[in-house]
Amino acid sequence: MRNLNTRTLLDEDVTVGAALRSVMEELAPVSATPRLDAELLLMAVCGLDRVQLITHTEVILTDEQTQRLRAFVARRRNGEPIAYLMGTREFWSMELSVSASVLIPRPDTEVLVEHTLACIPSDAQWTVVDMGTGCGAIALALAKERPRCRVIATDNSLEALRMAQKNAARLALRAIEFRHGHWLAPVAGETLHVLVSNPPYIRDDDPCLTTGEVRFEPIRALAGGADGLDAIRHLVAHARTCLQPGGWLVLEHGSDQARAVRELMRRAGYDDVAGYADLAGFDRVSRAHNP
Repeated sequence: MRNLNTRTLLDEDVTVGAALRSVMEELAPVSATPRLDAELLLMAVCGLDRVQLITHTEVILTDEQTQRLRAFVARRRNGEPIAYLMGTREFWSMELSVSASVLIPRPDTEVLVEHTLACIPSDAQWTVVDMGTGCGAIALALAKERPRCRVIATDNSLEALRMAQKNAARLALRAIEFRHGHWLAPVAGETLHVLVSNPPYIRDDDPCLTTGEVRFEPIRALAGGADGLDAIRHLVAHARTCLQPGGWLVLEHGSDQARAVRELMRRAGYDDVAGYADLAGFDRVSRAHNP
C-alpha cells in the first residue's frame, strides 16, 4: 500500500477508494478512529455522503480535492480535532457548527442535559439559563426538548455567542436569548428556575491542557484555577441570588471533584444535593435545589 505523503495522493488519477486506504494508513498512528476520520475527510472534500463513499470508490479526485485532502491529513496528523477540521460536531442529535473559538461538545455532557431536563416539567414555561454556552449545545438541547421555556444562553466570548446564534438559527430554535458577559452579570435582575453550566474545571497545571487534541481548544473554556474549582465556586456562591425558591442548579465537573462540589452546594444552603455518573461511569454531574 502506497503512503499518502509519498505516492498515492501525488498520482494524477487517485481514486476515492485508493485515497481512503491511504488516509487510513496515514492516520493510524495518531488517531483511535483512523477509518472514521478518513471517511469524514473524504466526504467533506468530495461532497459525498457515506453511501456514495462506498459506492463511488472508482471516482477520481480532482487536483483541488487532492490538495485539500492532503492539507486536512497534515492537520489531523498534527493532532487537530476532527470536529475543527469538519467544522461540525453532533450533540443531542443536532449537528452543531464548531470552531477553535468554542469547546467541542462531548457526549458525556448529554448527561448534564438529561438531568437538567429531569428538573423541568415537559409543559413548563420556566426561565432557564445556560452559562458559558460556547457553541450553544446545552441551551439548544434544552430549547429543543422544552419549547415552552424561555432559555437564556450567556458567554463571556462574543465569538462563542455568534457561533451559538448561528447554530440556533440553522436549527430554527428561536426561543433563546443570547447575552454577553461574565457568569451571572448577564442575568442580573432575572428570576431563574434553572441555572445549568459546564464551566471550566480543569486544574491550571494539568498537563492535558498542553497535550493531545485538547491543546487546540480555547483554554478559557477549560482551565478553572489552581484546583479547577474557581468557576464552580463562583457559581455555587452566587446562583442563589437569581434562583427562585424551588429552583435548580446543575453543574458538570471533574470526576475527582464531585465530593468538593457537593460540599460547596451544601455549605451555600442548597438542599436535595445529588450526583450522577457520565457514560463511562464517572461522577460527573451535580444537582442542587434552592429551598
